[in-house]
Amino acid sequence: MLRSCGIIINFDISQCFAMDFLTPQTVSAIIHPSKKNPAHSQNEISSMNKIRQIAFGYSAQCNIKCDHCVAADDVSPNAKMPLDTAKAIIEEMAVCNVTGISFTAGEPLLFLNEIKHLIRLCSKHGIYSRVVTNGHWAGNRQRSDNMVADLTQSGLSQLRISCSRWHQKNINRENIVNAVSSCKKFGLDYFISFVTDFSKQDDAFEQFLRDNKFKFFPEPLIYSGRAKGFNRPRIFTDYPPNLCAMNPYLSPQLDMFACCDAGTHFTETGFFYLGNHQDHDIDALFQKKEKSILYNLIRTMGLTNMASYLGFKASEIVKYRKCQLCEKLFNSTENLRTLENSVKSGVITWTR
Repeated sequence: MLRSCGIIINFDISQCFAMDFLTPQTVSAIIHPSKKNPAHSQNEISSMNKIRQIAFGYSAQCNIKCDHCVAADDVSPNAKMPLDTAKAIIEEMAVCNVTGISFTAGEPLLFLNEIKHLIRLCSKHGIYSRVVTNGHWAGNRQRSDNMVADLTQSGLSQLRISCSRWHQKNINRENIVNAVSSCKKFGLDYFISFVTDFSKQDDAFEQFLRDNKFKFFPEPLIYSGRAKGFNRPRIFTDYPPNLCAMNPYLSPQLDMFACCDAGTHFTETGFFYLGNHQDHDIDALFQKKEKSILYNLIRTMGLTNMASYLGFKASEIVKYRKCQLCEKLFNSTENLRTLENSVKSGVITWTR
């Protein structure tokens, strides 16, 4: 319930978070209604809707073994969701207003016919669908055209092609050229996920993408899974807020996590674990994520301010990458307990 301009409005805080409507100051005002509330118009409140998107781990199976794979240690390499189970879950997701599904985990297109079934189901319900792929199938132009034509006819919304110096030890760069050419030919939206540790070693790969005028976005290497022991180049940056979109992830074993990048890595606290679909329906799992004030503060307040509140020095904070800082905060039972205890009083007010 929010009192604004003399009007009492009933609403769900999680809806505001889902639209990035809430700032930490707004949350504080809602939690402490005796304090002066920021102004909110009735139109702003009524326009809020949940935006529910999810990374859908249909199978952990992959046909290559990249040195940097963050998912390598998450699950059994042979884990796979039964097709009928996946179809039933997507039907359930459609009912609870999921608007986007990204098929990921291992290499989804190892199970092309099954993934096409799931894409068609998404299309039937108006759900935006994406497939994340290493591009192994694009070894020549004809095979690439056949694959992209198949996916387009099934109703796929977007193809996300992984690229990095680690991927390309296993997949020829020409596969990327073929895959992008096919996407353009059949009118399928695409982008290249360029995973990098921002070292000079990656400059040649980035130049290859630029020379070919591909649409690509650099994605920071996550130092988990097989990359956990990698040397970490020094960070040269200012004092970023370290916000995170926190898209949830559903594993092949039906475990759901609040963040697709965190997964099972938070072994001390299990902070991002929401539960298993065998024990909870999809809507309940989404609601658990949406109603968590700490999850939402990661999205709106950022990890930097939370670390500062805990007593991390500024000179220390700037040395951490975002996911590493997140682990420092939330994979520590002591830090997590402090943040949980202060969520309605201390940390929520640690803003400008």
